[in-house]
Formats: sequence, structure tokens, C-alpha cells
Amino acid sequence: MLTTEDRRTITALLEATGKSQCDWSADYRVFSRDAWEPAEVFACLLPSILALQSRAQRIVASLDDTNVRKSGTHIPGVAYRRDPMSPPFRPNFIRAQRFVQTSLAVPFGVGPAASRAIPVGFDHAPSAGKLRKDPSEEDRRQHRQEQQQRSVTVYGSAAIKRLRLTLDASAASDRRLLMAVDGSYTNQRVLKELPDRTDLIGRIRKDAVLHHRPRSTAKCGRRRSYGTEVTPEQVRQDESIPWQPIPVFGAGRVHECEVKEVRPLLWRKSGPHQQLRLIVIRPLAYRRSKHSRLLYRQPAYLITTDLDSSLQELVQAYFWRWDIEVNHRDEKQLIGLGDAQVRSPRSAERVPAFAVACYSMLLISAANAFGIAAADPVIELPKWLAGSSRKPLRLSTRQLLRRLKGERRDAPADPPNFDHFALHVARSMKLPNRAVSLHHALHHAFN
Repeated sequence: MLTTEDRRTITALLEATGKSQCDWSADYRVFSRDAWEPAEVFACLLPSILALQSRAQRIVASLDDTNVRKSGTHIPGVAYRRDPMSPPFRPNFIRAQRFVQTSLAVPFGVGPAASRAIPVGFDHAPSAGKLRKDPSEEDRRQHRQEQQQRSVTVYGSAAIKRLRLTLDASAASDRRLLMAVDGSYTNQRVLKELPDRTDLIGRIRKDAVLHHRPRSTAKCGRRRSYGTEVTPEQVRQDESIPWQPIPVFGAGRVHECEVKEVRPLLWRKSGPHQQLRLIVIRPLAYRRSKHSRLLYRQPAYLITTDLDSSLQELVQAYFWRWDIEVNHRDEKQLIGLGDAQVRSPRSAERVPAFAVACYSMLLISAANAFGIAAADPVIELPKWLAGSSRKPLRLSTRQLLRRLKGERRDAPADPPNFDHFALHVARSMKLPNRAVSLHHALHHAFN
């Protein structure tokens, strides 16, 4: 799929593998009928990703949802959704599928350093269906229940639990997991359903009502669960809480961020027994050009369930979360996520996950071949880039794809395929069991 010159469809994949004159029905049944799940493929890739980092480093993962544009009206999971690229003063709608992606951050070094996010999960997250006209009260109740079961928060919580179970089944069962999420996943359901040895850091509104721990009193009556109220904006404006400078890598260089923290705090959405830690990041100053006036970005308010790690480690983990947005861009613009035109319910879920798994294998193979922090070009750059004084931080996905296509073009031709179209198929015959396991198939793909 990565070496096709045209759109990344199943027919283009058949042409790239020399099967354009063969029966294609079995290749389509791989996605629509074969007994495999995308989670199994990503579980086989996880040990290779963990091998790229030291065991002393904490496992940091990011979680976010993305929309894959689709114009067909009969594709499962397609619905009208808000276009994230629309201007804030005019929200637009698009027809798209919704997916929840999980990516593991592989840092280039210890401390404030760059990282690369490698996908380890890509789950189809369809929303609830449309309520029919003139519904009864029972139909309304079932529709509300379906909306709750198919909310993006439910899919995100399930993805976190599955990643924790996959880590427990591997050699990283004793390592803690830190999930970096945005504000849409910093809510009651995700915080209350966090698995063991898993922490979360995410954004929170500046006017969210938090509470200090209640003071012990000698008065009679029920013991209070929450103390005095405080909001993140009040903490930012409180001069009695000092700012602490910490080095954080982001946007291509190390920044000196000023942060302040308050711990422990309580939030009614997470319950009186879940202690939280509030982190406020001061607005960063920047200039659009050398002679422009000084501008400031918006402050950031974060809460985390991790009360022991250092501020630099937590803030750096949240800065690494931006790389999952780079994954979304590469998958849609370079890998061809959403190009395949399939309508089967299983194919609509598996084909996009297969494309993301191929993208993960590309990043893993490049890290093993050139190093995770490699930045020297692996192809001949064009003249307008070869003379640039700005050195990139890492290899781009476009370079890796061009290198892979060049190696594929220079490889010896595939042997002729003597498959022919089946004229008479016994429908009563069952397919034979797979002779090669999924793990061995992925191992053969790497080699």
C-alpha cells in the first residue's frame, strides 16, 4: 500500500503486488470476512516500538479522534460531523467517519528532547444513528442510551484499557503509562475508569471548579468531602504561588516555560477519592517577524492524576501530544487514509486501520534502519532543500516513502503469478485454516 503511485485503494494494492490479472475476490475477503482484528495487528507491533526506548523511560501515549472524509451515503459509520478546519465564526459540516487513534511517544533522548509518535491503535468510533420521525417515548429512551454508549469518550476509555492490557501481556507490565489527552477526554468517565498503573494528563477549562481537601473539624455531623473552591484562573492570578521555570522541548527547540502547580486538589466529576494535580503554564511570548511587536499565546491549564513525577516530565509529555496531529496529517495526505472505497461493515473498519498499521511499520523499520533520531537525508534532496541551512530534527514521512519506493523499484521483479479466475466455486466448501499466524506474517513483512 505504501509503494503505490496512485490512490491507496485495494485495486492499486493489487496492481503494486502484480495481481492485476488474477482473481481479486480473496484479497477483498481479507478485509470483509477473514477472522482478524486491527487490535491484534497493533499488539504485534507494540514490542518493536517499546524496543526503541529505554526501560528507564516512562511510557507516554497520546489519544485523539480524527475524521476521515467520505462522500458515500451507504458507508457504515459515515455521518455529518463538524469540520475542524472551518473558521471559528462559521462552523461547517462534512460527511466523515470517526476514528480514535492511540500513539506511543518514542523520545530521542533523556530530558527535554524531541520525540516521534508511532500509532498503536486505530479504532472505528461510529456515532448513534438518526432518530426516526414521530418516535415513541421508548424509541427516544433507546436513542439516548445508544448516544451514551457510542460517545467518543466511551471509545477513548476503551482504547486506554486495551493499551494497558496489551502492555501487561508484554514485557512492560511493570512500567507505568501516562496518557496525554485534550479537553474532550478530560472528563468523568475517563478519569473514573482509568486502569491500574495508568495516569492521565489533559487540559481543563479555566473556570472549572476544583476543591482543596477538607479540613478536619470537631463539629458533629457528616464529614465534608470537598473543601474550599478554587479555579485554574484564580491559581494563575494568585501572586502567592510562585512561577517555576522548566526547560521543555517544543516547536523545534527548547523553551523556558514558567509553570505553577497546586496539589492535591479534588474535582466533583472524578469523585472525592481521586486526588489531582493542577498545572498552569504561563503564556509564551513570541514575535511573528524580527521587527514585529511582542505577542503572547493563551495560557494552558492541565490536570493530572500523577502526583509524584516532576513538573518537567509531565509538561514535556503533554508537549509530545502534538505529534499525534502530525500522524493524522501524514496518514491523510501521504498514506492515503480514506482513499479505499469499501462498503462492507468490516472493511470500513479494517481498511483504514490496515493503512495506519502500514504507516506504523514504516516508522518502526526506519527507526531500526537509520535510528530513531536520524536526521540526515536518506534520498537525494531537491536543490531548494539541499542548500538550506536549517537542519531538520528527524526524517520526514515523505522521505521515507520515497526511499521505500526506490528500493521497491530496484528490487528484482516478482515471479509470475499463475493464479487464474475461478469459474466454478463450491460455495459449500469452508476456507482452510491459516497456515501462517499473524505474528509470523508481520515478521515476514518486516524482513
